[in-house]
Amino acid sequence: MKTRSRLLPLALAVSALLLPAAVSAPASAEPRQRVEAWSTPGSTAITITGHGYGHGRGMSQYGALGAAQQGLTWQQINEFYYPGTTWGQVRGKLRVLITADTGRDVQVVAERGLKVTSLGRGRTWRIPQLPAKKWRLIAQGDRTAVQRTKGGGWRTWKTFRGEGEFRAADGRLTLVLPGGRRDYRGTLQSVAARQGGKRQTVNRIGMEAYLRGVVPEEVPALWEPAAVSAQSVAARTYAAFERSHPAAPHYDLCDTALCQVYGGADVEHPSATAAIRATARQGLFHGGRPAFTQFSASNGGFSSAGSMPYLVAQADPYDGLANPTYATWSTTVDDTQVEKHWPDLGDLTGIEVVSRDGNGDWGGRVTEMAFVFTGGRATVSGDTVRSYLGLYSDWFTFAVTPRQNGPARP
Repeated sequence: MKTRSRLLPLALAVSALLLPAAVSAPASAEPRQRVEAWSTPGSTAITITGHGYGHGRGMSQYGALGAAQQGLTWQQINEFYYPGTTWGQVRGKLRVLITADTGRDVQVVAERGLKVTSLGRGRTWRIPQLPAKKWRLIAQGDRTAVQRTKGGGWRTWKTFRGEGEFRAADGRLTLVLPGGRRDYRGTLQSVAARQGGKRQTVNRIGMEAYLRGVVPEEVPALWEPAAVSAQSVAARTYAAFERSHPAAPHYDLCDTALCQVYGGADVEHPSATAAIRATARQGLFHGGRPAFTQFSASNGGFSSAGSMPYLVAQADPYDGLANPTYATWSTTVDDTQVEKHWPDLGDLTGIEVVSRDGNGDWGGRVTEMAFVFTGGRATVSGDTVRSYLGLYSDWFTFAVTPRQNGPARP
């Protein structure tokens, strides 16, 4: 899902696209009301205390775990985190961009029963049992060549117009990547991007099989079954939402934290698969369409309002029950770690929090703040500060301690 985070050691959420910080000369206007301010004279240690991990919209994964431990069912967990949605059926296939395959071809390990299909003509050929360790699809102008190798050069077996895909008799292919190999269910397509014309690898796969490669990447498979099932519903619905708003003409969503993490067949776990099957085809809808079921690792005890009416800001009594790491966290940075982002503005002299979202401790998540320097002022969002300083979330406050023997200023 876009702009989301996951549980460590899984991929961190990618912050919302950063806009350049607004920088101005020292202001003479009167200060805004209710500004929180900290002075940072000389060399300063800045302690940042915060809540949550990620954007906090929709379901908290640790909250789902806490709710499951309290006896809530997966249906109740989903209904709590996405109020106002209704239940419905999610079916069909997905097209997933395989971002790790950065080469110009699609290579698979040779096996019995391999087939290749022309996507334009809809014609399928069974690949003969010729001596080969690998087969590949590679673009030749507006055509696709099907080639094999025993470990040396490539030999062409067939060419056809347009793009193509591999499939296997057992429904599982081994994709050869620049850094190794990975198994995928479904088919593997060699498809041209609309911009630049470069071929990309796309996994076309059924929804339920896709989830088997997603859910264990998003939460530990051995968590409470109700929590893993709630994650299954959120991931299924999110994928259906993305399918109705595809990322590109030739694929629906990617396989990274920019969408939701998908590891293919290699990451499947029997406990996660059981949790997926318990929720088979169940999804959440709003206005007759799949809901935008965002989720993050932890909302810190209060969810953040999102772009949809069912992504509400509300107190979460479950988030902190099994969440010792992210419910409340603290880190300390040096003033020089702030100054390096605005090297032309001089020494840091103060920190101001201008506005928050109004929910929870300290007034909630930071929406606007500023760093004040001897040569100017940098106005930023809380999410930008989160990215710059490597924080878990944009819900934080500050404490400042002067260093008695800090490093000398240049």
